[in-house]
Amino acid sequence: MPATRRQFLSLAGSVTVAGTIPIFTLRPLEATPAMLSTAIRNVVGEASIRNGKMKLDIPPLVENGNTVPMTVSVASPMTATDYVKSIHVFNEKNPQPNIANFYLTPSSGRAQVSTRIRLADTQKVVAIARLSDDTFWQVAADVVVTLAACTEEVN
Repeated sequence: MPATRRQFLSLAGSVTVAGTIPIFTLRPLEATPAMLSTAIRNVVGEASIRNGKMKLDIPPLVENGNTVPMTVSVASPMTATDYVKSIHVFNEKNPQPNIANFYLTPSSGRAQVSTRIRLADTQKVVAIARLSDDTFWQVAADVVVTLAACTEEVN
């Protein structure tokens, strides 16, 4: 039996109403140290991470976590055979633990990146560099935040 106009309009209205229902993805308001470890492992895999060769310039005490200046530099000659492939920045307590990914080539000149980040609370910031020989190096710094960012009070 063919569908009537009334059945068609009823079906079309149901699809329209179903399409306007918002779908929410819930995630934690604050990352955990386990989430930090998972985010780092997503980048480095099972490779070992060494300390050294890197410098993380970030203020140890910031008044406001909304814009925290940060510079990451890696000791590398940046030649065609010895250069930094990427620099990844992670933090411990923001909703997203992987906050920045920078990809470099030998023509980048220097293995240094500068940016501003948001910090939700007092936490550890970790920078990891992947070199052209596929080794990973890291540096970490603790930052005390007096006025948190990434969170809003509900009135």
